[in-house]
Amino acid sequence: MPVPTDQDPPATLFKAPLQFAEYWIDTVQRSVLFFDALRKRGNEYIARTHEEVPNVLNFEARLVVDGRTLATPVNYGLVEIVPPAGVTIDPARRPFIVVDPRAGHGPGIGGMKADSEIGMALAAGHPCYFVGFTPNPVAGQTVEHVCAAEALFVETVIARHPEASGKPVLIGNCQAGWQIMMTAALRPELFGPIMLAGSPLSYWAGVRGKNPMRYSGGLLGGTWLNALTGDLGNGIFDGAHLVSNFESLNPANTLWAKPYNVFANIDDEEDRFLDFEKWWGNPVLLTAGEMLSIADSLFVGNKLSHGGLATADGKTIDLRNITSPIIVFCSWGDDITPPPQALRWIIDLYGRDADVVASGQTIVYCLHQSIGHLGIFVSGKVATKEHGEFARAMEAIDLLAPGVYEAVITDIDDKMAHPELIGGDFLMTLNRRTLDDVREICQPNPEDDRRFETAKRLSDVNLALYDATLGPVVRMMSTDTTASMMREMHPNRLRFAMFSDKNPMMATVSQMADAVRQNRQPAASDNPWAAAEHRVAGVIEGGLKNYGKAMDAAKEATFLAIYGNPLVQTLAGIDRETSQGPRQDSVHSATGEQHDREVLDRMMAGGAIAAVTRALVHVANAIDAADERIFAAYAAALKSSADTHALGAAELRSLMHDQQTIMRIAPELGLAAIPAMLETTAPAQRIELGRKLGGVLRSGAPIPEAAEARLAAMLALIGAPGIA
Repeated sequence: MPVPTDQDPPATLFKAPLQFAEYWIDTVQRSVLFFDALRKRGNEYIARTHEEVPNVLNFEARLVVDGRTLATPVNYGLVEIVPPAGVTIDPARRPFIVVDPRAGHGPGIGGMKADSEIGMALAAGHPCYFVGFTPNPVAGQTVEHVCAAEALFVETVIARHPEASGKPVLIGNCQAGWQIMMTAALRPELFGPIMLAGSPLSYWAGVRGKNPMRYSGGLLGGTWLNALTGDLGNGIFDGAHLVSNFESLNPANTLWAKPYNVFANIDDEEDRFLDFEKWWGNPVLLTAGEMLSIADSLFVGNKLSHGGLATADGKTIDLRNITSPIIVFCSWGDDITPPPQALRWIIDLYGRDADVVASGQTIVYCLHQSIGHLGIFVSGKVATKEHGEFARAMEAIDLLAPGVYEAVITDIDDKMAHPELIGGDFLMTLNRRTLDDVREICQPNPEDDRRFETAKRLSDVNLALYDATLGPVVRMMSTDTTASMMREMHPNRLRFAMFSDKNPMMATVSQMADAVRQNRQPAASDNPWAAAEHRVAGVIEGGLKNYGKAMDAAKEATFLAIYGNPLVQTLAGIDRETSQGPRQDSVHSATGEQHDREVLDRMMAGGAIAAVTRALVHVANAIDAADERIFAAYAAALKSSADTHALGAAELRSLMHDQQTIMRIAPELGLAAIPAMLETTAPAQRIELGRKLGGVLRSGAPIPEAAEARLAAMLALIGAPGIA
């Protein structure tokens, strides 16, 4: 800061102290307003602890099923979202069901603002439902009970929409993703497309130097601490522990950047801060059994993608049972569910690309480059772009041939062809990918897999020791009173309550804040003292970031050293050959072969529309990328065809899938059958079918030469050669 001299004019001599006075007044006022924001947050926290079903939904909702009234009760419920004024719902469109994660915080994240998952589904004309939960679990409920309730919720939605074009679309946020995947594996006949948003399914996956959260279970000695925490809670696990774990991943943001941003921009940030904290700051509870099962089977055991989970009656939960398209949305900026944890289950289940295709499974993944974990659900920009595009593209995804695809969403411009076929402000392109592409993202490491397997086995030993020694003593000493006191004194809860009006020291803050707002004097944007404050804040944040990186590196090095020790691995019963590769079994192979035989029996069925669709599939197999314009053109062509006026969306999907199967297992026979299928089709109609085929394929990006050659051959086969 320049020091005034005797040569400076009087205005300059007095400028520095005036600027300091301006900054000082601004800082004092911001401090008062900041503490008032904390007071409001604390009061909101206290008020919501007395609500039966607190949530942050921004939409009116009507209760459809209260899970607490079921034969096997759970604290989940299904509500119908009431469309806001000006939004029209098409009853023929398939309903959307958004399922929120019960990972410590309360429900509502999927619809806490107009631009949200729910908001985008409504804007696309779909009926919309939401699955949330109450703060307190039903005594004795398990993960399996919740899955059974969710299956009943889906059945209820299906029954309420008999005219819908397809089965419901399920969106699972974060941990709700693995929950609906388990449900879909047990009841695959109920589900339409499934979208997993920031959902961890492969907990061991990750890249060294980037994903430290996966080491936590091993560094804590396994799940015995989860059992201890549940026992201290007298059978209840406090979700505040989970929220604290999430926050510990980013100490720079938790300890400094987040509160400082509110303090520095208190005039603009208070409302956004309070809205977010309303959701983030009211931890819910789980039964001790639920949390132990989740930690033991999923977090540490990693059993979901490896087929190690089973129901109480012994039925294996196999994700390969799922027949619906699966859409995975994840982000490189997500430190809670990085892309390897969101995607590695694919290469855990399937060893070859042919296995994915043979199983009839369609998997689409979308990688965001920077958004953080919470931004996947709460960011308005993500909602209007990615979630909005997926809501509009579900029908197209349901028509994709089996395989792995990457969805790329780009802006549109004035030069783009056929803009009338694009439903929104962005264009979705679906690019064919292989399992090698997924492996490149996940970078599986057999050495690290052995380390995690070692940690799992030692966790089992430690849990057994706890149950045999300390566990009975803790359970005998715990009561509802002691458990309640521990929850109230949890730092994550205490930091809210201590700034509420229950604290006598906050009594005058409200009045002081009112006075400040009436006489607010913010510092000028060019005030040097304010600039100095920002620089100091940046230094503090940078120091905390370096601390966080150092702690993460220490955690990783410690985990790798302990569980990579050959002696520790030997004691745990791990040998050099221990590896969990892709699973194979004869049951799924036999089921797939039976399905293929049934489709081949229908080779001559479907008439002209089946023949042209088969030709379309043959040409499309030579195209590695297709955007939403092709699917929109296909739908428009079907609507204008006399051959398809009686076909519903479900029948058309079945027709498309049959032709895809035929062209996969018997392409030569399938093409040879086309002339016979068109035998009764008049020449003029064949020419019209050829025009539609060419129009659909050329409605998107230019198709490659190989596809053009196939198109010419198909036009000749149909009887419409030379159609442009």
